[in-house]
Amino acid sequence: MFISTAFAQAANGDGGTSTLIQLAPLALIFVVFYFLIIRPQQKKTKEHKAMIEALRRGDRVVTSGGLIGTVAKVTGDREIIVEIADGVRVRVLRGMVSEIMSKTEPADSKDAKKTGAPARLESTEDYYSHLGLKKGVSAAEIAAAFASKSGDEKAAEAYETLKDPVRRKLYDSLGHDEYLEHLKD
Repeated sequence: MFISTAFAQAANGDGGTSTLIQLAPLALIFVVFYFLIIRPQQKKTKEHKAMIEALRRGDRVVTSGGLIGTVAKVTGDREIIVEIADGVRVRVLRGMVSEIMSKTEPADSKDAKKTGAPARLESTEDYYSHLGLKKGVSAAEIAAAFASKSGDEKAAEAYETLKDPVRRKLYDSLGHDEYLEHLKD
């Protein structure tokens, strides 16, 4: 019935350090998880939020459902209207945009003003809409629309492209942004 004093002293004196040693692997696992999983996910979420806040009209986007389209209108903080085909527009939540394939240039380009380059249409507005026309109009309608906008450099640029059937066909097949990129090359 007698308990050895040596046994009682061993149990009492070593208890504090063994608890700390037992918690060390758990703390190490948490640190590893933080740097390998939690921190990169927070960074990715922050980048996605900044990308969504920077959406503007004319951006070519991919939704999380796999639809590819062009932002036609930013309606508010939560929604955008995406044109997925000619005349087909859908409302999409901003958070469902997974990728921006191509960004549009800012409307006020300081470089164009400094260099004295001729004014180009904003990438968000195509040649047809600048002349107030729809696709598939005749050459006479294009000429009449241009005549009503005499003196407008952007209208002149649109007219030069749309009056030539070969250029017009290329413009229609490539789209506005890609056509302008093709001209730069």
